[in-house]
Amino acid sequence: MRVPDHSLQSLVIALFAGAVAILLLVGLWTPIAGAIALFIELTIVFTRTDKPRICMLLGVVGIAIAMIGPGAWSIDARRYGWKRIDHQDR
Repeated sequence: MRVPDHSLQSLVIALFAGAVAILLLVGLWTPIAGAIALFIELTIVFTRTDKPRICMLLGVVGIAIAMIGPGAWSIDARRYGWKRIDHQDR
């Protein structure tokens, strides 16, 4: 069985992606982690050509999470409070 050769660049990208995934999973620094997820996925799209559609989809999901913000059970919500917007009828 042959072990695939991995470059240092792909290893660093995978480590950053794992760290960002953990941050998004626990809800810590959600807007920053979502923006970094977008940057990582764009880097993968432009450096590799194996499956660009999946990477673009994950990048869009990352920026959507950054724009939506942390959830009610996240660390960010516990530290800074959960924001709620009430719509008033005019």
